[in-house]
Amino acid sequence: MAAKTDKDHYIINGGNPLRGEVVIGGAKNAALAIIAASVMTDETVTIENIPDVRDTNVMMEAMEGIGVKIKRLDRHTIEVNGSQVENVNIDTENIRKIRASYYLLGALLGKYRHAEVPLPGGCDIGSRPIDQHVKGFKALGSKVSIERGIMKATADRLSAAHIYMDVVTVGATINVMLSSVLAEGKTIIENAAKEPHVVDVANFLNSMGANIKGAGTDVIRIRGVERLHSCTYSVIPDQIEAGTFMYAAAITGGDILVRNVIPKHLESISAKLEEIGCNIEEFDDAVRVTASGRLQPTHIKTLPYPGYPTDMQPQAGVALALADGVSTITESIFENRFKYVDELTRMGANIRVEGNTAIIDGVEGFTGAHISAPDLRAGASLVLAALAADGATVIDNVRLIERGYEDFDEKIRALGGDIIKTADVKQEIKKSKFKVVG
Repeated sequence: MAAKTDKDHYIINGGNPLRGEVVIGGAKNAALAIIAASVMTDETVTIENIPDVRDTNVMMEAMEGIGVKIKRLDRHTIEVNGSQVENVNIDTENIRKIRASYYLLGALLGKYRHAEVPLPGGCDIGSRPIDQHVKGFKALGSKVSIERGIMKATADRLSAAHIYMDVVTVGATINVMLSSVLAEGKTIIENAAKEPHVVDVANFLNSMGANIKGAGTDVIRIRGVERLHSCTYSVIPDQIEAGTFMYAAAITGGDILVRNVIPKHLESISAKLEEIGCNIEEFDDAVRVTASGRLQPTHIKTLPYPGYPTDMQPQAGVALALADGVSTITESIFENRFKYVDELTRMGANIRVEGNTAIIDGVEGFTGAHISAPDLRAGASLVLAALAADGATVIDNVRLIERGYEDFDEKIRALGGDIIKTADVKQEIKKSKFKVVG
């Protein structure tokens, strides 16, 4: 697991275009659900391409706390055996901090017909309603209650149901899949989420012997089976990590070959980068992004897949803040997704937020400042802004960034970025010729 550290700050000296190759790790959002799902068989499951980030490590620690045996074969490969689960009450301080905690509810309910898991946490980017999870569990025959921040689900038996999701929701789609693969009969989920990690979880469950059809469309059909078995499975590449490095090329005027990706998953991101003036080359498992000259303005609205992803909205905001003209971003998924705007304004950006829309009047450049990462994706986007800024930037609270990016600073350094991680900002600044303002 990633070494624990109190180095909670980045110092970045901006101005270097990022150039070179970067290899993308496994998808965090897929891995979290797949790790949870691995407990649904008593046989040993091998999962490859697991990203070594805080969220996946917290998930594994929580599962070990209830008796799941997890063996790390190497940094990105684990063996999971759920045959000796001692109880189905997961309640640790850490598990409350990640949104994906609720996948353990669907997995444990599906296998044991009972589960108790804290309500989801994660970044403070807006409300995360669980009503569709509750609706799905109840439709399958479970009783659901919430007491003191703990969501409890229990059922004598789980029976197939026809469930229509009132809104497109990744979490509830995956949770209902998890809880229904061992239910009796044929479950149908309509208005299902179509994100790549929904498909990945379905493929993983099918590798374990589940019978799921239609993942990736808005109707998923699940025929319950009696038991699941062992398998070896590799998690898909991380669409959001890939997109972040694609924007790093755009924002710094660089040239980056982003390797180990599925270009199909990146189409909405690639399309916007082309609109703002970048050159995109697609290969079988790589995408090259080249940027030169001033970026151009555009308009973006976040939507469920295959639309533009909400997790890539802050990165786009940074790029458009440097564009030659006025752009708008409309956020239709999470209401608190513009928390990076105040920090970016300290660096010289000209952005006005009205309701769920940001009006961005591009500036010619940013200047270094002392800022703080407000959440995972916003924090990563501020790193990109700092890499393009004139002078030095200190970013506090980088633990939030490390929830979802493995070796982020190391990968940036390999591309030519001047970034260090430190516990002692003052000492590092003393050694530097750059002056941090703000």
